Amino acid sequence: METDSPDVIVRIATPADIDFALPIVAEMEASAQARGTGIAKRDPEVIKQKILAGKAIIAFTKEGVWAGFTYLETYDQGRFVSNSGLIVPPGFRGLGVAAKLKQRLFELCRFLYPQAKLFGITTGSAVMKINSRLGYEPVAFAEITQDPTFWNGCKSCVNYDILERKQFKNCLCTAMLFEPPKETYHADFENHPSVSEGWVVSANRQLALKNLIRY
Repeated sequence: METDSPDVIVRIATPADIDFALPIVAEMEASAQARGTGIAKRDPEVIKQKILAGKAIIAFTKEGVWAGFTYLETYDQGRFVSNSGLIVPPGFRGLGVAAKLKQRLFELCRFLYPQAKLFGITTGSAVMKINSRLGYEPVAFAEITQDPTFWNGCKSCVNYDILERKQFKNCLCTAMLFEPPKETYHADFENHPSVSEGWVVSANRQLALKNLIRY
């Protein structure tokens, strides 16, 4: 699926994209430093794992220039799914790339985890607007995951001391939550297939994923 810029394509990341892990984390850190807030560092190995698991969305120009990235993370045995690591290089901002990355990740989350509550925390007004269009609403921190693993991911943020002083009840970030309609829940969620086993998938899985993957 293309963004508002016809030269940018947004799709699920594949194993062929793992070499972009280093530039992705470098841009994340540079962006956080420029903003003076936010989570500055990600481990390139974590980014590679997300790509290999089929749980990341990436954007490229038709010429193969990297133009953006984001991924999902699960908590509380899949009851909560976060939208994480959204990054668009400066040269591609303002072209609708971030919105298309978020839209595609939202679709992937809903496909893989139809019962899950989707959430994210951000200080960015642009991201808040995108989330609102997708159906997210601002909530108290108490309404999102309380999994310590999620909050450990905030340790590289310059505002982590504020979060600690507030006992993880609030910070400079706004928490936003999408709660799926009850009628979309599936009784067999516990056995719902996930791409976590890799890219060797059944014919049915391939058919189910083909509408999400764009080359």
